[in-house]
Amino acid sequence: MTDQQTTPTPRPGPLRIAPYVGGKASVGGVNRVVKLSSNENPYGASPAAIAAFKAAGDTLALYPDGGATALREAIAKAEGLDPARIVCGAGSDEILSLLCLAYAGPGDEVMHSAHGFLMYRLSTLAVGAEPVSIPERDLTADIDAMIAAANEKTKIVFLANPNNPTGTMIPDADVRRLRDGLPAHTLLVIDAAYAEYVDDPDYEAGARLVEQRDDTVMTRTFSKIHGLAALRLGWGYGPEGVVDALNRVRGPFNVAAPALAAGVEAIADGAFITHARDGNRVERARVTEALERLGFPVAPSHGNFVLAEFGEDGPRSAASADEFLQKRGILIRRMEGYGLPAHLRISIGTAEENGLLLGALEDFVA
Repeated sequence: MTDQQTTPTPRPGPLRIAPYVGGKASVGGVNRVVKLSSNENPYGASPAAIAAFKAAGDTLALYPDGGATALREAIAKAEGLDPARIVCGAGSDEILSLLCLAYAGPGDEVMHSAHGFLMYRLSTLAVGAEPVSIPERDLTADIDAMIAAANEKTKIVFLANPNNPTGTMIPDADVRRLRDGLPAHTLLVIDAAYAEYVDDPDYEAGARLVEQRDDTVMTRTFSKIHGLAALRLGWGYGPEGVVDALNRVRGPFNVAAPALAAGVEAIADGAFITHARDGNRVERARVTEALERLGFPVAPSHGNFVLAEFGEDGPRSAASADEFLQKRGILIRRMEGYGLPAHLRISIGTAEENGLLLGALEDFVA
């Protein structure tokens, strides 16, 4: 032992991570804040889920069910799935991270589209693997480019469908073509966080493909249409071998009991899900039409948000619009972190919130 002290040094991968920054939630100097920055459900959560969450307060001294048995069975009943092939996590983010932990490491590559969810890169770097970003075509994942880029080092391919932040969607036939074109050792992870919002008949969230293959996983979340973002609850559906690996690397009590209780009621409340989906459909069309009328092109969105192009420079730039809206107390999401400095991502709010947004944008243009 020497007198000289040394500081423990992290592995190189984590040091390459730029910490994730969520959507802005507050702004000073305004009486009311309209938060359209985080793709949250503006209609709240199922009343039954809220009641279950409150009731769980009576048993906070007890550990939760480590196997999330009741929630897995509730998901299986609602989605027509095998509960044994479901694994639950603290948000679908945790499932994504666990997949990287179980299947990738130093010397491996993990692929995603250029404007895919930022957590793919962060989870990859955390385990020491190398993230590979594939350019998109018209703000949509380029299936042919992803197939061409895959090699013996490619251990995971993350495909957000619909994608955040672009909102674009890949038809089921193209997802299957991607799976067929990837190496046999590569795990395809279909991140279907916004699946409930999709109306396109050519879309499939991924469960059917999972049941036909041993190399594909689907992840889902309770943070969007179910309105449980504060509880951090998500799940994955995969082959028995993948689920077994995830159960080995996850924490034994990785999902809190109040979240489990709320999730059981949320997944079963079809009326609330329909209400949220229908409201989003109407308001998404309204916001899209208004933005394009004001001269801001919108990518075709299949989620509960839109990606609008404002420009990178000048008085109508994305930065100028964001600053203007903040002064009105309206918070949206800048996209520099996704390589889209000319764009803004705008969550779909209630009819009143969207009216305030569009009124402010009309003043901005004027």
